[in-house]
Amino acid sequence: MNPAFLSPHFPRLLVSPLRPLRHNFLRPPLHFRTPSLRPVHRLPLATAAAPPESTTQRSQPAPPRTRINTVSSDLIGNTLCVKGWVRSVRAQKAFAFIDLNDGTNLAGLQIIVHGDAPCFPLVSTLSTGCSISAVGELVASLGSAQPVELRATALTLLGSAAQYPLQKKRHSLEFLRSIAHLRPRTNSIAAVSRIRSALAMATHAFFSENGFVYVHSPLITASDCEGAGEMFRVTTALQQDGTPQPSESSQTEHSEQSDSTPRVDFKNDFFGKPAFLTVSGQLSAECFATALGDVYTFGPTFRAENSNTSRHLAEFWMIEPEMAFADLHDDMNNAEQLVKYLVSHVIQKCSADLAFFDRFIQKGLLQKLNTVVEKPFARLSYTEAIDILERANKPNKKGKRRFEFEVRWGVDLQSEHERYLAETHFQKPVFVYNYPSAIKAFYMRANDEDGGKTCAAMDLLVPGIGELIGGSQREERLDVLEDKIEKSGLEFDAYWWYLDLRRFGTVPHAGYGLGFERMVQFVTGMENIRDVIPFPRYPGNAEF
Repeated sequence: MNPAFLSPHFPRLLVSPLRPLRHNFLRPPLHFRTPSLRPVHRLPLATAAAPPESTTQRSQPAPPRTRINTVSSDLIGNTLCVKGWVRSVRAQKAFAFIDLNDGTNLAGLQIIVHGDAPCFPLVSTLSTGCSISAVGELVASLGSAQPVELRATALTLLGSAAQYPLQKKRHSLEFLRSIAHLRPRTNSIAAVSRIRSALAMATHAFFSENGFVYVHSPLITASDCEGAGEMFRVTTALQQDGTPQPSESSQTEHSEQSDSTPRVDFKNDFFGKPAFLTVSGQLSAECFATALGDVYTFGPTFRAENSNTSRHLAEFWMIEPEMAFADLHDDMNNAEQLVKYLVSHVIQKCSADLAFFDRFIQKGLLQKLNTVVEKPFARLSYTEAIDILERANKPNKKGKRRFEFEVRWGVDLQSEHERYLAETHFQKPVFVYNYPSAIKAFYMRANDEDGGKTCAAMDLLVPGIGELIGGSQREERLDVLEDKIEKSGLEFDAYWWYLDLRRFGTVPHAGYGLGFERMVQFVTGMENIRDVIPFPRYPGNAEF
């Protein structure tokens, strides 16, 4: 990977008792507050921004701001006002060149200031990272790097940036994570952010065009959708020091216990029962699918999984459609259509950003994305996938096998298995379906043809990522679902409402979940999931 893309100038989730929220709109800027005493890697911050300063007195007001991504040769001869952040300044006796970027595109705009212009003296006060406003005439560029440039007649310094941490050198992604509040000003993270936005807008467009209803599922729930128990607890029953809030019942219970450790009485908690941050909006979406037909949710989910890898986050976004009167094949068809739609949209709307990633992040990215749009996805059963993996894992002459993790029927596929299927064997996205029931969630429909040994579940595996989508036909039979809940060791009281959906007008239905950050990774080629979400949350990190 060429590290040049890293240069910005190259084209605790146990929620304890909370105090009432106060909107400190008059809170002083960060550089006026008392510095933190924590021994963290703090970067020197910019000095206080100077008052707006201009070297010209204009009798007429400046024209409205023009976004740089709308500037083109069609506007040559027009007087424009552009605003943004300085990427670099090059001053000579007769001319000065300012590379300005406002975040709307990758290229930015070159500002040229003639030595006889009234605003020329201000150029010497500018530095990388400061913000300015520039007014001038758009002219054809004499250089080959850009078609147009702005010949400035007025400059205004909006905010200075002394000791700016993002200089004209290459910065590692690890370093940029430590200044996540500033990393959107780099080319790589800015491009990721624009593509992430495009994917989000395309998601809503796809489902709207296909007649789906957008449902807002709750973030606080008493039910564990996955049944894995990896949930963040939400409670007001703790004091600031982490001990339970005192109550008459808890004091009585504590006095009768031989164990001296105080315990939380959740009957006295805010919700009157244990509550958690959601791991999925699926169960809520099923309620609306069995009333409205086809619905989807799109929002944050949370997993208290202690995985410190490049593929996992504690907080991430999920796209989760649910379709009434649908089976597993309908599920896979819709998932394939969605992925093709999203990739096609980004190819059309974010061509410059994709070209950047294709050049500096992942060679062949554009070819990979075009293959996704043009070719049908492969489909095979879990049993067939295991057979392919077992043959690929036969020991070579030295007795060494291809895979680190065991391959046999009945075990879940690891990332290396998923990527082999998608990258090496099929060289395109592939659906694997009909997994063993024992390794899948309780709500997935048991297949009748093998007596429930397998279930109607599917995963979509893509090159470079592995699993992108997980879905299934849902178990619509009340007796079968009750049996699976009991065998999973879950409490019926937490799912009484979910069982009601099977008591009153049950129908076959199916759905899936698409990990949005993994989709952004797939489209951009970024290797670490922490670099495709604005403020990543993972074990040991909740900064910003």
